[in-house]
Amino acid sequence: MASDRTSEPTDGRKRSSRRRSLPVVELVRRASDQFRAVTGADVESVSEVDPTDDGWQLRVETVEVARIPDTTSVLASYQVRLNTDGDLISYSRVRRYARGQLDGDR
Repeated sequence: MASDRTSEPTDGRKRSSRRRSLPVVELVRRASDQFRAVTGADVESVSEVDPTDDGWQLRVETVEVARIPDTTSVLASYQVRLNTDGDLISYSRVRRYARGQLDGDR
């Protein structure tokens, strides 16, 4: 069974048995860059960042169809999963909506 216990190396320093995770800012940057590289879509915002047993899960928002006026543009929410190193392992679209639409407006 894996744990977060520390062990004593021979030099007396404590060392975690789990790899140190990346700062959230770096995770978001890596997720945005990799998502853009794979899909060609820019990440407009990140609305969720959650740790998981095997990495991170993020919810990112993108513009799928830009329109004028901007309030009529079509956006999408994607669930993005990163491993513990911050590498993209999966993504899936979970919602499409008009920019001016609130959650209760479905």
